[in-house]
Amino acid sequence: MAEKRINNIGIAYFCNQMQINLSEREQIIFKKISNAAKNIGVKSYVIGGFVRDKILGRNTKDIDVVCVGDGIALAEETAKRFGKNVVTNIFKTYGTAQIKFEDEEIEFVGARKESYTEESRNPTVEIGTLKDDQLRRDFTINAMSISLNEKDFGAFIDPFDGLADIERKILKTPLAPTQTFIDDPLRMMRGIRFATQLQFTIETKTLQAITDNANRIKIITTERITEELNKILMCKKPSIGFDLLYKTGLLQIIFPQMVALVGAEFVDGYGHKDNFYHTLQVVDNICDTTDDLWLRWAAVLHDIAKPNTKKFEQGYGWTFHGHEAVGGRMVPKIFTKLKLPLNEKMKFVQKMVEMHLRPISLTKENITDSAIRRLLFDAGEDIDSLMKLCNADITSKNKQKVKRFLENFEVVRKRCEEVEVTDNLRNWQPPITGEIIMQTFNLPPSKTVGVIKDSIRNAILDGDIKGDYEAAHAYMLAIGRGIID
Repeated sequence: MAEKRINNIGIAYFCNQMQINLSEREQIIFKKISNAAKNIGVKSYVIGGFVRDKILGRNTKDIDVVCVGDGIALAEETAKRFGKNVVTNIFKTYGTAQIKFEDEEIEFVGARKESYTEESRNPTVEIGTLKDDQLRRDFTINAMSISLNEKDFGAFIDPFDGLADIERKILKTPLAPTQTFIDDPLRMMRGIRFATQLQFTIETKTLQAITDNANRIKIITTERITEELNKILMCKKPSIGFDLLYKTGLLQIIFPQMVALVGAEFVDGYGHKDNFYHTLQVVDNICDTTDDLWLRWAAVLHDIAKPNTKKFEQGYGWTFHGHEAVGGRMVPKIFTKLKLPLNEKMKFVQKMVEMHLRPISLTKENITDSAIRRLLFDAGEDIDSLMKLCNADITSKNKQKVKRFLENFEVVRKRCEEVEVTDNLRNWQPPITGEIIMQTFNLPPSKTVGVIKDSIRNAILDGDIKGDYEAAHAYMLAIGRGIID
């Protein structure tokens, strides 16, 4: 392989007409690291994801630097050259440190070799060579490095032919894959995430090793697993990752509720669709319209209760009555299990799951202003997200059926826009509060107050009275005494 170097105009190397382009800021960073390494007498290299992503032409956020020596000392020496007295983070246990230059995160680590026990993914660490450090990397495409040393500054070091694997769009491990995944089972999740992000194929032996060692994922913390799930969900086509998680057996361990969706069942000629692969299609569809992680989670969970509510009705077929309500109740349990945030994000997902049938159900009936008002009121600020989810939920393979659904759904969308313009219900609240009702009728907080308040709200949403204070107050007086008596 011809020698490839970074030159002063920022081209790291040429190979089959590929090139690495460095920004002026990156060139400054690498020169400072190079000078710092020379000053303390260590060798340094850029390694891993930065090199990979530069080759692929992807945006790069973080720079990983490995040195044959003390990584923390190199970080501190480099930080001085950026006008900083200390690094931002030091992890002495792992011999790593971080500094930040503008919006670049630079992590330094001393080259090391690692050994593992079967019970833990925490390694025993020894000082190592660059080759030792590259061997401990998860995949060949993450083991490539570029020298920052004065003698061979810019030399491209690729001991496991990661460049060829990039060209072939293949993921494989530097070591035997079974050893790689036994050492650190999180690498199985990372491999599937990389396959999803890059749309690469996992080499057959590597994929089989993930399947064979799937149970090892149990020693990984839920937080780390969920972090990888979130990264898969933020890919352009998450179905790649979820399908691989299922086929390797990992999903059965980390998210069994989703695996329960797998399969179609037929009785007396009646069948239902495979709700797992339907869900994956909905997730891919929603990813075409939003980068909102939590709306993507809503797509994952929208039919999660179908296995719990599935029932065969003779002469009719399969039903899943109430799966949206049951699914809504499942959301907090799933978020708790996966250690996702139990805050407004969770409530948003729960709301989307509970309401995902509402707009679609309106396409099957004469759409009244009352029904539209109730939809807008209940959805509130999340109406746009709900409509995106419902649109993504149309996945039939029957083109005529899809065309009809989309046309009907468009009618609902337009009606929502029309009613929203006239009634402004997105953030609307009934003009008569519980306090006004209690003061008017001299009532304590009670169920009766709620009944009067609900009656006023329903009258407005049904169009029986206007939504202003005067009309609502008059209606309150008219019905109040009758309810109280």
